[in-house]
Amino acid sequence: MNLTLKVWRQKNASDKGKMVDYQVTDISEHMSFLEMMDVLNEQIINKGDEPVAFDHDCREGICGMCSMYINGEAHGPDRGVTTCQLHMRMFKDGDTITIEPFRAAAFPVIKDLVVDRSSFERIQQSGGYISVNTSGNTQDANSIPIPKKDADDAMDAATCIGCGACVATCKNSSAMLFVGAKVSQYALLPQGQVEATDRVLNMVAQMDAEGFGNCTNTGACEVECPKGISLENIARMNTEFIKASLKG
Repeated sequence: MNLTLKVWRQKNASDKGKMVDYQVTDISEHMSFLEMMDVLNEQIINKGDEPVAFDHDCREGICGMCSMYINGEAHGPDRGVTTCQLHMRMFKDGDTITIEPFRAAAFPVIKDLVVDRSSFERIQQSGGYISVNTSGNTQDANSIPIPKKDADDAMDAATCIGCGACVATCKNSSAMLFVGAKVSQYALLPQGQVEATDRVLNMVAQMDAEGFGNCTNTGACEVECPKGISLENIARMNTEFIKASLKG
């Protein structure tokens, strides 16, 4: 395939940035999107120019680092996949592909397609832990009866990889699906009950402090989430928050 790429180039957070057009040729439909970006960068380097900066790590759809906004969609036109798992067979010869960084006030651009998502880490650090004493008192996990639905829902919530697609897709740049998933994975299990009240209050407060918007229930976040995190987690977080606020 021969493609036209419109790529966002921005030197740093203070730079205005602009779209730059590139032509790439002989792209195989079997390539991943990041492999296509590697071809582009090799072409740019061979011309003596600076390559396009973009995040990646595992390239297996697990780490969530490879986030890009492709043709107006977080992670591109496919569903249930990250950018690194998006394949070029989703495009056609002669297509024009627009590639941008995730855009949100809480995700400032570092360079080109790389954004700073450390706000997610600060939210998790504000309450994402348990202090159950396991020193010398370790119990087998199977010794604590947990309803299967609770265990399944907690595992589903824990599959969130923190890529930020929910934020990038939401018209309000809301992080409530991410925070809801992180709250839910603990709220559904007995080990998470010790800090349950403080956890949800602290995480929501940190989410607001980071500048994320609020949820208006459009559901775009669930649609674009590569792990299919359910909106039920937002409802659960709201319930936990109200309960914690009343206790306080």
